[in-house]
Amino acid sequence: MSSEKPAYPVAVRRTVQRSFHDHTFDDHFEWLRDKDSDEVRTHLDRENEYAEAVTAHLKPLRESIYQEIKGRTQETDMSVPARNGAWWYFARTVEGGAHQVFCRIPASDIGDPALAWTPPTVEPGVKLPGEEILLDANAAAEKHDFYALGAFSVSEDGTHLAWSEDTAGDERFTVYIKDLVTGELLSDRVEQTSYGAFLTPDASQLIYTVVDDSWRPWRVYRHLIGTPSEQDELLYQEDNPGLWLGVELSADKKWLMVASACSEYGEYRIRRLDTPQDEWLTLIPESDRVLYSAEPLDVAGTDYVLLTHDYQAPNSRVSLMPLSQAGSSIVDLDLTDVIPASEHTRIEYCEPTETHLVVSLRSETTPRVRLIPRTALESLVAGTADATSMAGTEPAFDEELFTATVVSARYDNPVVRVSYTSFVTPPRVYDIPTGAESAGGLNQFGVGIPIMRRETTVLGGYNREDYTVERDWAAAEDGTRIPISLVRRADLDSSVQAPVVQYAYGSYEVSTDPGFSISRLSLLDRGVVWAVAHVRGGGELGRSWYDDGKKFTKKNTFTDYVAVTRHLAERPDVDAARIAVLGGSAGGLLVGSVLNLAPELYCGALAAVPFVDPLTSMLMPELPLTALEWEEWGNPLEDQKVYEYMRSYSPYENLRDTDYPPVLAVTSLNDTRVLYVEPAKWVAALREHAEHPETVLLRCEMAGGHGGASGRYSQWKDTAWEYAWLAEQLGVAS
Repeated sequence: MSSEKPAYPVAVRRTVQRSFHDHTFDDHFEWLRDKDSDEVRTHLDRENEYAEAVTAHLKPLRESIYQEIKGRTQETDMSVPARNGAWWYFARTVEGGAHQVFCRIPASDIGDPALAWTPPTVEPGVKLPGEEILLDANAAAEKHDFYALGAFSVSEDGTHLAWSEDTAGDERFTVYIKDLVTGELLSDRVEQTSYGAFLTPDASQLIYTVVDDSWRPWRVYRHLIGTPSEQDELLYQEDNPGLWLGVELSADKKWLMVASACSEYGEYRIRRLDTPQDEWLTLIPESDRVLYSAEPLDVAGTDYVLLTHDYQAPNSRVSLMPLSQAGSSIVDLDLTDVIPASEHTRIEYCEPTETHLVVSLRSETTPRVRLIPRTALESLVAGTADATSMAGTEPAFDEELFTATVVSARYDNPVVRVSYTSFVTPPRVYDIPTGAESAGGLNQFGVGIPIMRRETTVLGGYNREDYTVERDWAAAEDGTRIPISLVRRADLDSSVQAPVVQYAYGSYEVSTDPGFSISRLSLLDRGVVWAVAHVRGGGELGRSWYDDGKKFTKKNTFTDYVAVTRHLAERPDVDAARIAVLGGSAGGLLVGSVLNLAPELYCGALAAVPFVDPLTSMLMPELPLTALEWEEWGNPLEDQKVYEYMRSYSPYENLRDTDYPPVLAVTSLNDTRVLYVEPAKWVAALREHAEHPETVLLRCEMAGGHGGASGRYSQWKDTAWEYAWLAEQLGVAS
């Protein structure tokens, strides 16, 4: 038996010149973009074969990690039922099933009102009285290599279900409609839709969006149930290639709302659902360049719009706008602040119920939920509001670093459902009473004590006390303090230097918030410290944190990350020689950039669906989503300064001859967000510069999308593959 190591794939050079702004770049591997080419497919197959061959010795470890993930996961599980009208809706997962089974049972209002809003107990394998299966996604997925759900919408009257399926991984969906009274699958089919699709309350219409050739949602249609989709009515079209179109119902289900937006500004148009002949009513015009969300509501008999907006408020504020002033410039509006602007609190969203305003916000880096009684609004418009009632109340939790987010705040439900998790606490579901149905009484804000409905089960005797969480801070190049979250086993000997996986994302104002991960336990239990670098470009410390890591400040994201690494390396409990970099998508851009900045700091680099050829992509408006992305990165087509700035940090264009650490890049052939060609080109070029090209690997899922393969078992296997590779780089693979 030969012990000779296999040779890594060598992509041939075929130079394509890219010329913009008096600069020419010789791209030797652009030919890999031809997805339908047999030569490209063969090359990707060879990459997969090579990656498997050189990591064959890790198969036992991969299997061990896979079994650990599987063994800690309660395979037969269920969600907490959520009430909508006369039904409780929930989902089951069954052992051996990669997807969910969606179910419902009738609700009852007989007896104690508090009991009427207490979810029924769902046990694995035990059918509840009156239980109906709405959709068995396992059965639907059987005949497909890839399967993902997009929309899932039950009409308010409970008579119809609409859902959409993606069976290719390209995020284009087909909508199906089922009559839940008869169980009949209707003949209606709507193909090539985007994610957004929902039924109107009376189930007479389906509202949905479609994408243009660049995968940008740009049209909203109305489909009348029982008619051919060719007759569907175009409700609105957004022609600005830099804006993303979305559609939804207002919280009270009385208004249809269309939003055109990017990360910096937007525009809402609304009209009453029961008068479809009306013209769209613009709230604040796009020309004002205000980023906002909106909810129509009645306050003391007058029509208002509840705005969450950034006018003179980088972290946003919540204001009431008289509906009669819709269409006016924001400088001319009579705005009444509900939550004023703050330097320290980021308002993310505010939605009304019949009794409260439910506010999603971020304070001291953590996502929180605040409830304000709607009676305070009446006092506010009357000029008699007091500061205490307007402040509202937040549920208290016992951890410093946590994530509390709204799961549902249905307009007419007397409970608000909230999820809670942390780095060491498995996800919990709480119901917060907001009506007379509370058995424990209500406080001065009309809010009851949160009731924990469920904590995700972790099998194998998990105890959160076995793990510890720490907040540390690093100093960036410009002196800015960068938060770091550290998770480790509590019994690690602090006098022994430990290996570290350092993760970050750092784009689009996306925050890496505290969250529990079963798969992460497999690394923690092998003595690895998990470190999250909350670098600029995310949103952990408000809008300015994001603004300081985008466009012409993007390099802060990368230098912040390197500063965090240097800080960790100086800690006595960290092994500076065993720090691995991890990131995905825009976080993969971070991985590629920091490797060019400081490859000597890392023992390995895992880049998932990495955005490592950003300049090429941003120069091609015909690619999916490119025009929308200009708000994040700048437009290098029209602006030479943007071109030069992006060229200065693009991982693909800044490779150099040096000792890069081992690299694993993972991608999916059908990814429409970060095309497979980016990591494929990057890996090919990286091998030409790395001192040890044989340590650079590419794995390409040939039947997956941006999230990889479909189904939980396939995803667990992919995670096990990646974590086993990381464990070897960190020296904990034995």
